[in-house]
Amino acid sequence: MPGPKDLDPSSSPRALLGAELRHAREKAGLSQEELGHRLYVSGSFIGQLEAGTRRMQPEYARMLDDVLGTEDFFQRNCAAVAKSKYPEHFAEAAEAEAVATVIREYAPMLIPGLLQTPAYARAVNRAYDPTALEETIDEWVDGRVARTRLLDHPTKPVLWVVLDEAALRRATGGRAVMAEALRHVADLARRSRVIVQVLPFSAGGHAAMKGALKLMEFEDAPPLAYFEGVGTGRLEDDPLTVAQMKFTYELLTASALSPEKSLALLDALAQDYAHEEHP
Repeated sequence: MPGPKDLDPSSSPRALLGAELRHAREKAGLSQEELGHRLYVSGSFIGQLEAGTRRMQPEYARMLDDVLGTEDFFQRNCAAVAKSKYPEHFAEAAEAEAVATVIREYAPMLIPGLLQTPAYARAVNRAYDPTALEETIDEWVDGRVARTRLLDHPTKPVLWVVLDEAALRRATGGRAVMAEALRHVADLARRSRVIVQVLPFSAGGHAAMKGALKLMEFEDAPPLAYFEGVGTGRLEDDPLTVAQMKFTYELLTASALSPEKSLALLDALAQDYAHEEHP
């Protein structure tokens, strides 16, 4: 497996830790696969740690210090990259998302975070926890909005989203919120910033009926798949699993409307919501 490119240690604590891990591994004369074997993980996982696409957990920091003879360096410093404004089950995925070059996502029940407006994000988070303090909801919405700034770059990352029709017809936050949310998605698609396809009800059964799916590709690390449920999430780097999920996504895109027809449906539904007509 090709080694990671040089990282800029000043870019983030995670980049610094990844660069130090690579330096310590090479000093010990170990390949990524050999070090992974000693930690009971894959060589790809070591590569992701070095590239900064995976967060170093305390248990791995302890093992790295033991294997590489770095005293307690990784244990002391992994805390610096452990702080996150995202829920624990999603933090690692959000951080990987921030450095991905390509993101493919299927959203069965809601507009995904990277495409949400602040009002829609507020409605979603309030639905998640109806008893949360308003200050807590504000923090959650700020975190969601911060993620959308990934799309401020004109071309990176490449974002390809398949939206289930159910997500568009579920009036989350009310009709005015939905009209704004769908217009926002349509605007991003019209500006060629994202590729959006709608999986219509007429498609019937499909390959991802069991839930949401996110695939991420990176410049200098193996791809990842992310699976999410209620209050849970899991990153998967097993090549066979990721390949299977990529095939699943390809089946979804084959069953979905074309980008042009999807944009027309988004516009029509947004207009219906705005005019308080039943979509």
